[in-house]
Amino acid sequence: MVKKARVYVTLKRGVLDPQGSAVNRALHAMGYGEVSDVRLGKLIEVTLDPKVPEAEERTRLEEMCRKLLANTVIEDFRIEL
Repeated sequence: MVKKARVYVTLKRGVLDPQGSAVNRALHAMGYGEVSDVRLGKLIEVTLDPKVPEAEERTRLEEMCRKLLANTVIEDFRIEL
């Protein structure tokens, strides 16, 4: 059985999001004035080896995020198994 995990990486609340601001302005220009804020992020899908014990999966994924997938100085991450 194939195991998949999703990692959502977003900028921390206090960090400026120029891409989100640009999308927000574009939506307003298109007539979507009800939008008050846009924050962009990344979705990373990871296929895991089914032989990895379930007890280790989250720990290993958190390690991957801290070392490579997210810049924890300015980004938060959330893992869905």
